[in-house]
Amino acid sequence: MIGMSKTVYVGLSGGVDSSVTALLLKEQGYRVVGAHMKNWSRDIAGFECPWQDDYQEARRLAAFLDIEFELFDFEDQYHDKVVDYMINEFKSGRTPNPDVMCNQEIKFKLFLDKSLERGADYIATGHYARSNGSRLLQAKDADKDQTYFLYRIDGVAVAKTIFPLGDIHKDEVRVAARKAKLPNAERKESMGICFVGKVGIKDFLKEYIEAVPGNIVEDGQAIGQHEGAVFYTIGQRQGLGLGGGLPYYVIGKDMEKNEVYVTRDLNSKDLWTSELQLSMMHFINQPPQQGQELLIRTRHRAPLIKAIYSAGQDGFCSLQLEQPVRAATPGQSAVLYAGQEVLGGGLVY
Repeated sequence: MIGMSKTVYVGLSGGVDSSVTALLLKEQGYRVVGAHMKNWSRDIAGFECPWQDDYQEARRLAAFLDIEFELFDFEDQYHDKVVDYMINEFKSGRTPNPDVMCNQEIKFKLFLDKSLERGADYIATGHYARSNGSRLLQAKDADKDQTYFLYRIDGVAVAKTIFPLGDIHKDEVRVAARKAKLPNAERKESMGICFVGKVGIKDFLKEYIEAVPGNIVEDGQAIGQHEGAVFYTIGQRQGLGLGGGLPYYVIGKDMEKNEVYVTRDLNSKDLWTSELQLSMMHFINQPPQQGQELLIRTRHRAPLIKAIYSAGQDGFCSLQLEQPVRAATPGQSAVLYAGQEVLGGGLVY
């Protein structure tokens, strides 16, 4: 059997994807240890944190599969590395992605290191991605591909990680769970912020950031009030509370003035760009060549766009895009690909 005598620690979230991951690895002959990561346990805005339910589901799954089970408590580190980062980014007027930082700091660093210390040969997660040695590759199911969230891990971590779902279509995962009669085969996918559950990002931020109302401005004129500039993001059209005719889109913010700028012109030059400046560049293995033509993705599931890469200094780079993208949002990630391989990426500046 493929995994005979090798030990793999599987990050068991309590969901179907990670459960089928453990199932497949056990069937391949690995010694599988289920590990549930406790990253957050606080109730927010009247919503009960789901961590206890997730923990019990993961524990029940491990018992069903007759595999060892451990609880890894990363709550302090998660608050320091992910939550504080997210809050500070929003305060600065940017829009961060906590999933990206969680993968970089928790799942493929803390979890990997602790698993290796406890005797693991590999770790595994339920992400839809593939690997070849230290190279990270897109998943077979393009619609479920999650490499956009994984671009900040390094090649050493990739080489130590197994992605059993990378060659499987999403529909096949649910079928496999039902066929094996997994206890959570019908469990719905979680929604909302990655670590809180059903809580919306605005409700979460209000727990940490004072909501200060200010003006919504179009062409220099105040046309309405917002709840606080920190809660709005470039390209947003919902939740502005502005009526009448065409929808409004957020095209900018001034954090010092606490103003949100909008337009009704979907073709506004403030909404579209053919050049991206990226900061905090990270590469899984080696950076691209100067002037190399790449593919980039500016949002999860967004289409891949051709771009020319130019390296800068101090972790910056610029990308000349073959076609303009809408609402390139400061703080969000732009991920670089060469064919199926994920090279790395950075944050929109």
